[in-house]
Amino acid sequence: MIRRAVLVVLGLIWLGPTYLLLVNASRPAGSYDPASAWVPSGDFALFDNFATALDSANLTQSLASTALYSIVSPLLGVLVGALAGYVIVVLRLRHGFWWFLLIFGGTIFPSQMLLVPLFVGYSDAGLYDSRLGMILIYTAINVPLAAFVLRNFYSGVAFSVFEAARMDGASTWRIFWRIYLPISFTALAAVFILEFTFIWNDLIFGLTLSQTEEVRPVMTAIAGLMTDVYAGTPVPVGLAAGLVVSLPTVVLFLATQRLFARGLSLGSVQ
Repeated sequence: MIRRAVLVVLGLIWLGPTYLLLVNASRPAGSYDPASAWVPSGDFALFDNFATALDSANLTQSLASTALYSIVSPLLGVLVGALAGYVIVVLRLRHGFWWFLLIFGGTIFPSQMLLVPLFVGYSDAGLYDSRLGMILIYTAINVPLAAFVLRNFYSGVAFSVFEAARMDGASTWRIFWRIYLPISFTALAAVFILEFTFIWNDLIFGLTLSQTEEVRPVMTAIAGLMTDVYAGTPVPVGLAAGLVVSLPTVVLFLATQRLFARGLSLGSVQ
């Protein structure tokens, strides 16, 4: 009984910020008062506030760019990661473990350490503030996780599958494309969901490598909108923008949670 009561109290504390977000994002833009932030206003103006944010921050273009990054980069990342796992495990690349460490080792460095070199390199290469540049960096960041999961997955697949396909005359690429890639679909989907969520919610790389409304990710645009709160943007407008824009990742996870859990278990260390 005591344990249940403690869990309920901790759950309410955990949900407190979410409650504040929902209540204040839904109140009319001109009725925000910090003193009554915990009290619902009785009016539902969430979508009106979001429409205001769309117009004032031009979020439509940022949403389109973010959707592009969140779909294309994870697809490329899981494909390259699957290829890396296939080459290292199935084709038994010489010194494969060290190649894997080289691929995965970059993840030990904090992202903040990469910002200045990335900014200088992107500026010199003409990739700064371009959609191609954003796709490239998001793809590169997502490859190590995909390589890690798929390397573990392919380690659990019998090598006789590859040998049988080779005896039937299939090429190395055909074996990967027609056999190994389909059987690892669940693991690929789990990695894709994780990477989609990361890219959709990214702020730091968007702030560093983009500037114009056509290129910058939506979270970067919302960050600029929230900065303008002190310059006249109503608080409910900024909160509504953040809440509505976060919904796609929530919907995606809820719709694919079983696939996600099964994929990660298949890609766990054997």
